[in-house]
Amino acid sequence: MKSILLSTIQKKFPLTPRPFAKIAEELNSDENTIIKILQEEKSKKIIRQISPIFDTKRLGYSSSLISFKVKDEDIDRAVEVINAHPGVSHNYEREHPFNIWFTLAVPPNSKLGIHQTVEILSQEAKAIDYIILPTLKLFKIAVKLNMTEDNRKKEKVLRHKGKDIKLTPLHYRVIKESQYDIPIVKEPFKPIIDKLDIGYEEFFKILNELKDAGVMRRFAGILNHRRAGFNANAMVVWDIDESKSDEIGKKASEFSAVSHCYLRPKYPNWPYNLFTMIHGKTPEETDRTIKEIASEIEHFSRRPLYSTREFKKVRIEYFSPKFEEWENQHLNIAPGIEEIVRE
Repeated sequence: MKSILLSTIQKKFPLTPRPFAKIAEELNSDENTIIKILQEEKSKKIIRQISPIFDTKRLGYSSSLISFKVKDEDIDRAVEVINAHPGVSHNYEREHPFNIWFTLAVPPNSKLGIHQTVEILSQEAKAIDYIILPTLKLFKIAVKLNMTEDNRKKEKVLRHKGKDIKLTPLHYRVIKESQYDIPIVKEPFKPIIDKLDIGYEEFFKILNELKDAGVMRRFAGILNHRRAGFNANAMVVWDIDESKSDEIGKKASEFSAVSHCYLRPKYPNWPYNLFTMIHGKTPEETDRTIKEIASEIEHFSRRPLYSTREFKKVRIEYFSPKFEEWENQHLNIAPGIEEIVRE
């Protein structure tokens, strides 16, 4: 029951006034039992959060994967510097000379932008070198850990084309108020609609509009990989022919163990352009998946980068004043920023 429930909340969380009652109905259980199990899993930190997952770029933010090469003795200081930025959602140490890997987003009104922000962070973190790896093509993003005995290796990856939408002030208010982890209680959305001063019907209508437009990817439960038993998680990077990236990316993304699949740029100091995030319960399981993918996709070389330490994993707080505060504290560090601000 617990495994099926954890798999269920990752895939599709009901947008109704009493979502746990709806889940109970689907699983032939009762609302109190479902709430009790989920509260226990939350207390054990197996469930990180239950919340909407918004598309950062559709909200006007610029984002990228970044890697720093940092001396071992400087790692603690570098992590402190990087994690202090409000746009850093994930930060890991990986087995490579480029040893610190993090995702960074800056808001639409950023005075610094991604490149200036990375330059400041690299100076403060004493990075020897860095690479900026924005997404060129997205083939898959769906973290759904298999908590059941379903051993299917492949899955169909749907390409969602969002409907056109013009975001209104109410859309933005709903995004701002709904972006946080919901409580595991009978009516978890009640505090949000009370604060927004709207009814359930209008609230869920707006969330579904955001989903249909691709602004919200999905509303779902997110699990803690390691606490859920997935201890061998590797970011596997591949050197592929970019002209064949659509075909190769599609094949790689169809593997169930792959949660993320992107095409990113190559550089003289970084020869890999296809990125696949693979989750396994053991190194042997992850290695088998890597070999199976390797047997199906055309590539020149590959390298698995296992995460050795997790420094940060949170959701970005969109439209937070923390972004402007961070930039105001660092404007005098960025080279040439005075000219940008004057413009």
